[in-house]
Amino acid sequence: MNSQQIVEAGKEHVMHTYGRLPMALVQGSGSWVWDSEGHKYLDFVTGLAVTSLGHSHPEIVATIKDQAAKMLHSSNLYWIPNQVKLASLLTANSFADKVFFCNSGAEANEGAIKLARKYAQKHYGPHKYKIVSLKNSFHGRTLAALAATGQTKYQKGFEPLPPGFAYVEMDNVEELEAIVDQHTAAVFVEPVQGEGGVNPVSPQFMQKIKKICDQNQALLVMDEVQCGLGRTGKLFAYEWLGVKPDIMTLAKALGNGVPIGAVLATDKVAASFQPGDHASTFGGNHLSTAVGCKVLEIMTAPDFLSEVEAKGKYFQSRLQDLAVEHGFEGQVRGLGLMIGLPVGEKGPAIVDVCYNRGLLINCVGGHILRFLPPLTVSKDEIDQALGILEEAFCC
Repeated sequence: MNSQQIVEAGKEHVMHTYGRLPMALVQGSGSWVWDSEGHKYLDFVTGLAVTSLGHSHPEIVATIKDQAAKMLHSSNLYWIPNQVKLASLLTANSFADKVFFCNSGAEANEGAIKLARKYAQKHYGPHKYKIVSLKNSFHGRTLAALAATGQTKYQKGFEPLPPGFAYVEMDNVEELEAIVDQHTAAVFVEPVQGEGGVNPVSPQFMQKIKKICDQNQALLVMDEVQCGLGRTGKLFAYEWLGVKPDIMTLAKALGNGVPIGAVLATDKVAASFQPGDHASTFGGNHLSTAVGCKVLEIMTAPDFLSEVEAKGKYFQSRLQDLAVEHGFEGQVRGLGLMIGLPVGEKGPAIVDVCYNRGLLINCVGGHILRFLPPLTVSKDEIDQALGILEEAFCC
């Protein structure tokens, strides 16, 4: 089918939950994708920070083929060797001692909410249940994750949401001190807000959050679904902040396109989950964890993360120069290759111009351009993207 046929069939048979571009992607290689008409695009969306090692990475492809020929799924009624190996890799490279595997970021955050409440009630009693998150945050589309999301636009029409959630303005210490109390089980934070507009949390505010959590016997949960796994130039974004969480959630880049999510926790916190408390039929199956192991192997190789950091600084610097040259007053923000640029009401139009010129980016909040190129992107490809952006800024 051509693009028009695919679009028409999709409108007839697929639920209308996305505002999609009128195109169908059918092939990818590295930083590039092709649509069903053969048009080529530089992909700076990467499936929303999912294909962080690029499309059709040869080692990922070989891993999938090899594992598919052996076993895809057996359920968690049995030990899964790749799952054990991936958990070992994650704990060896993070603060955590234990890992629970699932299928998505929203599911990981649901698991973290359950774990935080189970821990709080086990150690302190049923009065300790409240989950506090930051305004402008995004933690997922399932009901509890949606309740933790500090943006009312995502919650409209789904009320009543699960109770026990509260929200704090970024950098507002007085509000934080007033809301986090003896009823608080956990504070959820994205070290870099993604859907909220690429907003990094400052080390000073994160350290204040940790201090207030400790004063109120509340857990600190870091949602690294989008900003984790090399995206910021370190394996985990919390490494920039001088604070270790009690729980961390991952997904997206962990499978480079194969669905997988994870909840990481310290031994003390993880011990609150016992058989029957939580589960996931597909979570951590043979295929997804085989790919996850390969992703971790590639990302922890010497110089990989330092190169991501260097490319991020280069892209941000060049993008800021371009923004100033074309009269955009907003400052480039982000860490590594998770980058945002406020451009006002021109955002959607710039996205469309870039699309027509062969560059895929997106706009969050209607006015912030978001750039999530593959971590494997080359300097030449960054320059090509900047050239297209310059054309778009002139329109």
